[in-house]
Amino acid sequence: MRVAIGSDHAGYDLKATLIAALEAAGHDVEDHGTHSTESVDYPPICAEVGRAVVRGDAERGIVLGGSGQGEQIAANKVNGVRAALCNDLYTARMSRQHNDANVLSIGARIVAGALAEEIMHLWLATDFEGGRHVGRVQQIADIEKSN
Repeated sequence: MRVAIGSDHAGYDLKATLIAALEAAGHDVEDHGTHSTESVDYPPICAEVGRAVVRGDAERGIVLGGSGQGEQIAANKVNGVRAALCNDLYTARMSRQHNDANVLSIGARIVAGALAEEIMHLWLATDFEGGRHVGRVQQIADIEKSN
């Protein structure tokens, strides 16, 4: 799977850990930065990860920051992105099964590396259930188009 990934300075170290895990699992990785722990603004990075997913350059995206909240919000401003903040396994699984999330957000100051890897692998491996959830995801897309 091709995965776009980006972080701010707070998520930089976790990003390096997740890139290594993605590559070890055979995924192709598109790194949108940042490339150091020097302070940077996250919105453009997260938006570009979202755009890569929407364009089809990547099948899924991952955004990382201190809490993951701002990163999720920024990614969700891109039409077609369904970014989910998942700092535990349950929300990772549900975001895929019920919401067909295409961008994962994790808080690097909240989740340790080993758990973040587990969340990421579960999220990447979980399929969208479809069924009753298809209409709900479509309703979200319709709201997005109306604004």
